[in-house]
Amino acid sequence: MTCKNILFSGPPGCGKSTLIERIIQRIETPATGFFTREIREKGQRVGFSINTLDRKQGLLAHKSIKSRYRVGKYGVNLADIDRIAVPSMMPERPDALVVIDEIGKMECFSELFRETLVNVLDSNHRVIGSISLKGDRFIRGIKAREDVLLVHVSQHNRDALARKFHEEYQTNGRCS
Repeated sequence: MTCKNILFSGPPGCGKSTLIERIIQRIETPATGFFTREIREKGQRVGFSINTLDRKQGLLAHKSIKSRYRVGKYGVNLADIDRIAVPSMMPERPDALVVIDEIGKMECFSELFRETLVNVLDSNHRVIGSISLKGDRFIRGIKAREDVLLVHVSQHNRDALARKFHEEYQTNGRCS
């Protein structure tokens, strides 16, 4: 089966984001999209940022955010998801790769994020991203799509996966 959408899943800290970074750094394809990053203060995680490939930055979630949308101790910032992450998922070039790190509970609180994600997956653009290991019906539905290759990542296989997917993209621009 040939697919155009590759989503990596695995436990937190296994290297999904690092794997995606390695793949997109090695391929010669224009890319757009975003990564989420931990925000740490005094060695403690206090939130998450949104960092787009074109260097825009926003706040995904933080302990100090008062929001009705919460994941654990973090309040989720829907405004920055809609204002920063979502536009980064809409490529301006027809040959652009779309990077979405991550498709998780926080991001999926945004209706606009969910709609844009489905539209991008349905488009002619290739998507590479990460998706939470567990999830609600929407996340399970994304994982079950026929045009999605779901790849489990662990600390043991992430380096081999970076080489494999770099070679696949360089050879034919798709995975098999």
